[in-house]
Amino acid sequence: MKVVCLPGDGIGAEVTAAAQDVLAVLAPDLELEDHLFGGAAILATGTPCPDETRDACLAADAVLLGAVGLPQFDAADVRPEQGLLAIRRALDVYANLRPARQGPIDLMVVRELVGGLYFGEKGTRDDGTVFDTCEYHPSQVERIARRGFEIARGRRGRIASVDKANVLETSRLWRRVVTDVAADYPDVELEHLLVDSVAMRLVTDPEYFDVILTENTFGDILSDEASALTGGLGLAASASLGDDGPGIFEPVHGSAPDIAGRGIANPAAMLRSTALMLDHGLGRPEDAQMLSAAVDAALEQAPTPDLGGSATTADMTAAVVEALAR
Repeated sequence: MKVVCLPGDGIGAEVTAAAQDVLAVLAPDLELEDHLFGGAAILATGTPCPDETRDACLAADAVLLGAVGLPQFDAADVRPEQGLLAIRRALDVYANLRPARQGPIDLMVVRELVGGLYFGEKGTRDDGTVFDTCEYHPSQVERIARRGFEIARGRRGRIASVDKANVLETSRLWRRVVTDVAADYPDVELEHLLVDSVAMRLVTDPEYFDVILTENTFGDILSDEASALTGGLGLAASASLGDDGPGIFEPVHGSAPDIAGRGIANPAAMLRSTALMLDHGLGRPEDAQMLSAAVDAALEQAPTPDLGGSATTADMTAAVVEALAR
């Protein structure tokens, strides 16, 4: 099986290398192949997602993505983040899974990833007004809703569908379609909640939630909030899945240019994303469980500076490899 690795920018290259070192021990039969992406690709080719990279991803069994973003492109016309939207659209990975787990908190954010505000029409009118359009087709809502219900069925059987139906037409469509889909899942308890209420309840009572199902923009914000409650972005993994073809597996943190090259980046989020890849992307749940347990052990043994420790990226990677060998 082939995994295309997109190291990207900043610490992305460092945590991707950590994942590759671990995979060399845990799954040496995998073929790993690096390709340019993000700011590194802009510098080399002028575009954040070269055709060669896109074609390699389409032909792979899974895509492992480090991080993108370089300060010199923050206000540029061509930006690394445009590559993320392009590759998500090319692979049609509409279902973004963001687990958040620590102690009594165990929830999964299921975020629609290829529609809504980020993909609608945008531009500038003659009078200087700038606009971004949020659009959803019923079929887009239905497929992410079904993915959410299937995931809830395999967990504790509760799903909170998040919208802003008191204000937005797209949210009223969302609520109608999710309600219709729920009829096919009588074993799953559905609750409709407004996004502002969920944002507050995540802070005050995060243990309440099992699966949070929501659209692209709300999911972007709420999943980061959930990550902050369970150790921060340095520990947060994600999987982006479609119905066919490869998924994209990436840590939630950014490229962190302020610490890039210092060897202190926490690779836990990337390694947890690698575990999601092994499970959801490559059909190797036993390897995924082994890696997840090894990462948990390494976090106790060799925490990096962001967690109050002094371990380097290499130290933590070595601790994971050691735990796998036990």
